[in-house]
Amino acid sequence: MNFRKGRHCGGPFAFRVMHPGPDPSIQAETVLNIRAIGMGLLFALMWSSAFTSARIIVAYAPPMASLSLRFLLSGIIGVAIALALGQTFKLTPAQWKATIIFGVCQNALYLGLNFVAMQTVEASLASIIASSMPLMVAFAGWVIFRERLPRLGLAGLVLGFLGVGLIMGARLGAGVDLYGLTLCVLGAVALTVATLSVRGASSGGNVMMIVGLQMFVGAALLAVASAALETIEITWNWQLIVAFLYTTLIPGLAATWVWFTLVNQIGAVKAATFHFLNPFFGVAIAALFLGETLGLTDVVGVVIIAAGILAVQLSRQKPVV
Repeated sequence: MNFRKGRHCGGPFAFRVMHPGPDPSIQAETVLNIRAIGMGLLFALMWSSAFTSARIIVAYAPPMASLSLRFLLSGIIGVAIALALGQTFKLTPAQWKATIIFGVCQNALYLGLNFVAMQTVEASLASIIASSMPLMVAFAGWVIFRERLPRLGLAGLVLGFLGVGLIMGARLGAGVDLYGLTLCVLGAVALTVATLSVRGASSGGNVMMIVGLQMFVGAALLAVASAALETIEITWNWQLIVAFLYTTLIPGLAATWVWFTLVNQIGAVKAATFHFLNPFFGVAIAALFLGETLGLTDVVGVVIIAAGILAVQLSRQKPVV
């Protein structure tokens, strides 16, 4: 409460109460929260759309060669933007670790396996499996690293894996390709390993430089794999060009930058809460652009998985004191 010297009833030292103005710190926190929510929603939308664009790409071009070229272009653009922003190649040891691990596990393994898988697996199923990554991270942290997981988190794990099992059972009964399904699961495991390995390594600035450099790691590894395993046959059309440009600039570059920025602003645990939207966005975009059909079991499973992910992430947030 503020007081100011003034005159009242003739008294020279009377005081009058002043109404406090808006607290700048509260206003700044509100703006930050709104911005974080917007970034989280944008990230979930961009991340989920990658499966649909990837499904289009692999229908007309070899998956690993396409992904390697995408990473090369994304890396060049990312590093160029970083240099224009005044960022440098001088990364901290933790940042170099994050760059290499994410380049290998996220770009080469997770995305590489998913691109190959989506030659025979629908984009909606691939997105659902990939969306279970927060559940895998929480489970591994609890079992391997002995991290405390509250009852809400345990309930979320059970619920989430129940939803995954429900969808898997329905798809297996419908004759889903087991080879492609296995690749999707292995990709989600690789992304889990990357997430557990680099927790807290995204701080220290140079975010766009990290994004660009990790693209080069993935590009190099996939180029070698493509040269050894693929025959380059491309069917050129506007669908392939649009999908390739989109996946290069939006899920490839913009979504990665948004994710690192969001983690730096609100922390990895709070940022990961937005993953609960990925199953919804993933199946909705695939249905809209690819015409993929969803059964009642798929819809129920997606809702259960999303609820499980949300419960796990909320249980890991520290209560506000």
